[in-house]
This record gives sequence, C-alpha cells and structure tokens, in this order.
Amino acid sequence: MDGFTYSNIFDTKGIEYLAIIAFLVLLIPFWIVLNRRSTLKQGARRVLGILSANILRIPQGIFFSRNHTWTHLERSGNARVGLDDLLIHLTGEMNFISLRTPGETIRKGELLAEFEQEGKLLRIFSPISGSIVNVNQSLAEEPGLLTDDPYGDGWLYRIRPTDWKAETASCYLAGETADWLKNELDRFKDFLAGSVKHHSPGNMIVLQDGGELRDHTLAALPHELWQDFQKEFLDPDETIG
Repeated sequence: MDGFTYSNIFDTKGIEYLAIIAFLVLLIPFWIVLNRRSTLKQGARRVLGILSANILRIPQGIFFSRNHTWTHLERSGNARVGLDDLLIHLTGEMNFISLRTPGETIRKGELLAEFEQEGKLLRIFSPISGSIVNVNQSLAEEPGLLTDDPYGDGWLYRIRPTDWKAETASCYLAGETADWLKNELDRFKDFLAGSVKHHSPGNMIVLQDGGELRDHTLAALPHELWQDFQKEFLDPDETIG
C-alpha cells in the first residue's frame, strides 16, 4: 500500500523497551511482597505489644519539639499543637487537663497542659509562643482520640504564633524526626535501667525478651519514675522561659 511503512520492532530499540517492560513485570510483584512483609512485621509488633521506632507515626510537614510535642502551621495562620506518637506509646491512654483558655497568651516553654493516669501526672510545655485560639474539647469526652489519631483529631490546642520561624528553627522535621525518635527510644531504655534500679519497685518487668520495649511501658511504672521521666524527657531547658 502506498504511504505504508513497515518497521520491525527488533530492528530498532524495541527490544530494549521489551526488556524494560519484562524487568518491571518481575520487579513490581517482588516489591509488593517486600512491602507486605514489612507491613505485616509492623502489625505483628503492635499485636505483641512491642514498641520500636518503625511503628511510630511521623507525618510530613510537622515540627517536632525535643520535649515531645509537635506543632503544625495551618493555612489560617493558626498552629495546632499536640503530643508526639512516642510519648503516647510510652504512656498509653491519659486524661487531658487543660491549663489554658482561649484568649490567653503563652510563651514557648511555659506550662500548657497536664495529663493524668491513675493519679500519675505529666506536665506538657508549649513548643511555641502566641495566643490560645481554642482547646480541643473533644478530648474530654473521647480521650482515646489522643492515642488513635495524635496528629489529627487528637490535637490539644490551636495557637496564633507570634514568632513561628525563630521558635521552630530547633525543631525536627521528616527524616530528622525518625533519627531523633530512634535515639530517644535508646535513651529511654537507658533511663529505665537507671531509674528502675534506683527506685527498686520490686521485680518489675518492663522489657520483652531480647530487650524490646513494651508498649505503654510507663503505665506499669510508679509515680516516682513518672517524675524522673518528666525531668529527663519533658521539662524544657532552663534557658527557655
């Protein structure tokens, strides 16, 4: 037929394209299997009550304070503030006690809220300065929101920040957060070894076989260890105030 040109795919680069397609056909199922195994492994750790760095939730775009709070700037210009997933995994469900009301001003490092669990308290300090816009009242009726969705419905306060850029400069983001939380887990293990020995609360088992951390470790520990934990992990630096 006039105007018809026949090209043999094997005379051009078609054979290379076929090789690439074949490679992808083999690679995709392999990747799915690996990803599924990783997901199953993380799920198994949750079921077994094992706390490790790879089960911690770390959303993108959120600033993490070294005092285990987080903050995220919304389009409105307000910043949400909450507790990070590691702290929640260490404590388990707690009751939220708001110490601030809308309209109040707060400075970075000032007391923001308290959390109570069977008479044991943790104090939480603000990661930013600003004016309190509102408090998450839903936490009073549904404390489980904090453990189920700490970066979503489990937020604590909305604050109108006054020095956002400067005060978040020392926070962790994304990959930095993952490395920091892994180091915090290791530091917590060292803390347990020292504090449990110091207070001698009987033959208390706080680690799984093989040295793995138990989920909600702090829930099983006495008031004295909560106080030690407060000083070691949550209290702000003396230079902040």
